[in-house]
Amino acid sequence: MSSLVIPAPRPDAEAEPLIQNTSFWPAVDPAMMRDILRYEGTITPLRLRHALKSAIAEVNTELWEYRKEQMTLGFTTLEDVPADHIDGESIKLSEYRRAVSAITAASLTERYRGYDASAHGGKKAEEMESRIDDLWRDARISISNVAGKRHCIIGLL
Repeated sequence: MSSLVIPAPRPDAEAEPLIQNTSFWPAVDPAMMRDILRYEGTITPLRLRHALKSAIAEVNTELWEYRKEQMTLGFTTLEDVPADHIDGESIKLSEYRRAVSAITAASLTERYRGYDASAHGGKKAEEMESRIDDLWRDARISISNVAGKRHCIIGLL
């Protein structure tokens, strides 16, 4: 037996304008995030924009002290901060976008997962929980990478 899956239509680029960020942080392109997260047309532009803005705010808050330090050093944007470049882009910019995309995906997955009381549904919920945890971990790692901090903080009792 064969089946045909028709993907949901992708929103027009005009429906998803750039999300302007504060002066230090880069603008975020919802269309690029949609591609990265493989959402095609499954998440409405309004829902994606809302999740992205929330993720941007969270990442910016987590990096507040880092931003203050960099601006004190005379760097007006994240792109100005010295860093290695991969494929022509600062790794700090790349990690910033990765943090935003991971938090966006974690948030959307947490909010829009279905409920299924069957055994199959329980297994699916466990898999989703694991994926959500992985996304939050990825966000924490990327935030640490932007700030130039270690990924793990361990204290002895």
